[in-house]
Amino acid sequence: MTDQTPALNSSEDMTLLIVDDDKPFQQRLARAMEKRGFTTETADSVQDAAGKIAQNAPAFAIVDMRLEDGNGLDVIEQLRQRRPDARAIVLTGYGNIATAVTAVKLGAIDYLAKPADPDDIVAALARKPEDKAQPPENPMSADRVRWEHIQRVYELCDRNVSETARRLNMHRRTLQRILAKRAPR
Repeated sequence: MTDQTPALNSSEDMTLLIVDDDKPFQQRLARAMEKRGFTTETADSVQDAAGKIAQNAPAFAIVDMRLEDGNGLDVIEQLRQRRPDARAIVLTGYGNIATAVTAVKLGAIDYLAKPADPDDIVAALARKPEDKAQPPENPMSADRVRWEHIQRVYELCDRNVSETARRLNMHRRTLQRILAKRAPR
């Protein structure tokens, strides 16, 4: 661990569930976390994770957002129901603010973009709720913030384009063009 990484109390439960359908990434992350003192278990799917949580809910979880059989947020929700004190973070290669907000509301303590450094993951898992994360080195551009806001409203409207356009006071075709484009950097 680096000097900047907060240490976890070695006397606490160090069980960790890693849920990711990218097997090579999952295995590399498991080895890295074991070197940092965790007792790891892995799952490839929402169903596999649900079974492991039902058997023995871990103290920590690292969950990929998009899994072959569903959404990583379902895993976060199941973990929160079985073990309310568990500390979980969401990893994703497809980040947006709406999903991050949902993840936090369901009980995730942080939301990191893939590929995340193991030291950053440990820091996120160890961070106390009252401690704030460091501001990003490269914050989002104004165009990206606008795009994220539109995506959030779109998700809140259950992906209904007409309703989203009405709430944003935007023409429906304009919204469709924005939604069809990739996210700005």
